Amino acid sequence: MMPLLSAGYIIPLAVVLDLMIADPLFLPHPIRWMGLAIERFEPVFRPLRIHPGSSGFLFAAVLIGATWTITWLVVRTAFLIHPWVGGGVEVILVFYCISARSLEKAAMAVWERLIGRDLDGARRSVGMIVGRETGHLTEKGVARAAVETVAENYVDGFLSPLFFAVIGGAPLAMTYKMINTLDSMIGYKNDRYAEFGKAAARIDDVANYIPARLSFLFIALAARMLNKSGSSSLATALAEGKNHTSPNAGFPEAAVAGALRVRLNGPNVYHGEVVDKPYIGKSFPEVAFKHIKQACDLMLLASLLAAAAFGGIWWMGQRLLY
Repeated sequence: MMPLLSAGYIIPLAVVLDLMIADPLFLPHPIRWMGLAIERFEPVFRPLRIHPGSSGFLFAAVLIGATWTITWLVVRTAFLIHPWVGGGVEVILVFYCISARSLEKAAMAVWERLIGRDLDGARRSVGMIVGRETGHLTEKGVARAAVETVAENYVDGFLSPLFFAVIGGAPLAMTYKMINTLDSMIGYKNDRYAEFGKAAARIDDVANYIPARLSFLFIALAARMLNKSGSSSLATALAEGKNHTSPNAGFPEAAVAGALRVRLNGPNVYHGEVVDKPYIGKSFPEVAFKHIKQACDLMLLASLLAAAAFGGIWWMGQRLLY
């Protein structure tokens, strides 16, 4: 199994599947299994008589290693049955790792509630895709939350898993999803997870470091193609991408802020506490609900551009190898 060679058809097919059918809820989903595994094994590692940070690192390392091993065995076994079976399994697994269309559908559900003047419904819808408290948000606050999650999850939900799929096929893409799921479930700076979840959060930061810095290039190019401001997108990402509590999330958010000329980030409430994040795109006006759809269009085109770019990398690799 040679991921670089197989990426030539696996990635395009996985992306097409994602754009066509998104995330069919009636099918079993490996990411949900990851969440169940995290819930099941956290009580096993927490009581270990070592520092909570060390037990948290061991917990993350075991689940991450197990994910790569199990996925590699599944893909390897499928290829031993027949190359077409192996290719099909790998396409499906990479498809499960990317979620551009699901992200668009979730954000557009918020947009539809706002269009219908259903602010309470919009708050509930956006509450399903963001970590902040949403019950108090104004219409502009809901719109800002939706735009921010589209920008940030372009990396987590599409670009990073695709990046790792190019490097190491479905096993590495699935490994990334376990890293990201661990971060989303235990990577909090609260009393419960400040030490135990620190390793998961740091591993996620490292995994997203390169994709986050590639993201603003694709977003800026997409902005240019959609008659938005590609130069403003790029300039804002370079100037304000580091103005975020996360080492990575600021870059795609700043690129989207510059492309749409809107102000993102700022104070939010998490678990009853106000977190005062710096503004990104601070010279621009506030977000309006129309920007949710524009952000989705930007994210989808940036996803296609990234898939095309990674396909080009595959062709270059093939020419070098042969």
